[in-house]
Amino acid sequence: MKRPTTYEEYVDLVHQAVYEVDEMRASIEYEPEYMERWSGFLDLLDQVLRRMYDEMVADTYQFPTGRDLPYMQVLNRFGADFPFKQLLIRINDTHKNGLDRA
Repeated sequence: MKRPTTYEEYVDLVHQAVYEVDEMRASIEYEPEYMERWSGFLDLLDQVLRRMYDEMVADTYQFPTGRDLPYMQVLNRFGADFPFKQLLIRINDTHKNGLDRA
């Protein structure tokens, strides 16, 4: 999975993930079995992704190389069938390793 090559692409990925969290939260209201399973994780995702996005917009975001985002431990352990897992992995990979300069 290729990391974004520009900061703008990375900001767009994070914004897309924030949107996906909002959409999933709205849809699980109609599917109670998902609410119990994912609501706590969605709270964590929402907090992490919105903070990142706010920092990006304020131009205060920094790539802390080598460190996973806080949601990765839960995603790796329980998220085998999480709907937008690949997007979250791509965001985390960029967070850890920076933009793709290839």
